[in-house]
Amino acid sequence: MSNIYGYMRVSTSEQNEDRQRIALLEQGVPEKALFLDKLSGKDFERPQYQRLVRRLRPGDVVFVKSIDRLGRNYRDIIDQWRLITKEKQADVVVVDMPLLDTRIGKDLLGTFLADMVLQLLSFVAENERANIRTRQAEGIAAAKARGVRFGRPPKPLPPQFDEYSQRWDAGELTARQAAAELEMPVATFKQKARLLLDAQPV
Repeated sequence: MSNIYGYMRVSTSEQNEDRQRIALLEQGVPEKALFLDKLSGKDFERPQYQRLVRRLRPGDVVFVKSIDRLGRNYRDIIDQWRLITKEKQADVVVVDMPLLDTRIGKDLLGTFLADMVLQLLSFVAENERANIRTRQAEGIAAAKARGVRFGRPPKPLPPQFDEYSQRWDAGELTARQAAAELEMPVATFKQKARLLLDAQPV
């Protein structure tokens, strides 16, 4: 008898796989036949995916919610599709795209059409990811141009910083001595002190 499996992937351990799990269970995939990786899709060194592929036998069926669960770029998705359908002789069903169901259209025309749709969708998915990265970079650049700061806010300077900067500038103590008194790294003290002194009116 053919076995039914489901594969889920989320990119980080913080992400939730519930939507994928519900979709696969609704397709009749048994809970015990679900495989989950909480890792990036940048490569296929994913333990649960590898375990699933090793288990596959001819006639088995693998369900995924969307095509990008198999990989994050055009070449990887195509390679994994061929691994499952050609080498392992199992079927793949993409829940979000009924056309990508290798159980139907087993004749030459059906296989050709499924492969064409797969390649088109893989290209579109990869292209959309590239567009998202471009939009994110453009948004960050625009925000920086408006003065938006990213990252952690700067740590406030100690209350006596101005006094010690003046004494350092006057040669009364070394940068190392001032930094030790203020409990700051020497390089940080010198950088901040120069900025402060440069900003003061002559």
